[in-house]
Amino acid sequence: MKKIILLIEDEKDIVELIAFNLEVEGYKVLKAYEGYEGLEMAKKERPNLIILDLMLPGIQGLEICKMIRSNSITATIPIIILTAKSDPLDKILGLEIGADDYMTKPFHVRELIARVRAALRRMDFSPLEAPVKLFSYKGLSIDYGSYTIIVDGNRVDLGPTEIKLLFLFAQNHGRVYSRDQLLHRIWGDETFVEPRTVDVHISRLRKAIERDKENPDYILTVRGIGYKLNDMK
Repeated sequence: MKKIILLIEDEKDIVELIAFNLEVEGYKVLKAYEGYEGLEMAKKERPNLIILDLMLPGIQGLEICKMIRSNSITATIPIIILTAKSDPLDKILGLEIGADDYMTKPFHVRELIARVRAALRRMDFSPLEAPVKLFSYKGLSIDYGSYTIIVDGNRVDLGPTEIKLLFLFAQNHGRVYSRDQLLHRIWGDETFVEPRTVDVHISRLRKAIERDKENPDYILTVRGIGYKLNDMK
């Protein structure tokens, strides 16, 4: 079955360029030219991935990103932001709000397709390779088979990258990973990913599962080295 890509973009020439190239690659493309239309389409069609512009009529892309992440139906759909906003602070904000990747215009369509493939690969990983199917630690529980994460009795919805990070930490409880090691294990050969991206996704993971993000119980920083899942008994 074809993977479905939802394209939320108001510039029709860009929409047609991206849609044509994605369809050549075998994807089915849905098109929305303004924010509210895109939100409704995301909830109804549940695409495999969303490509989202930030500057849209009706509602801005960052708000759309927040709403997609806060809705249980769409929370785990990968989002690639594609925008003319090139300020590094805009990129960090986009990633912190919930995007999985961030590209600036003008862009090379082959690079966009490479990033689409990479984001979809991160969704396709199998947690069943874990030696156990369940993990439990101080109020945090993980069911690797159903991708269910519970914190203090409440279900938590994570994006695909945060799920992979949490599973990696849980399956190697107490092991410290450097940023470079995390880049290799989670993003693989995606050379366009910056080390700063790791910090942003760790921040998003902490925001979702920690009782106090500034004083984490689970995902700890090992100064000068990297991150680990707390191994204190």
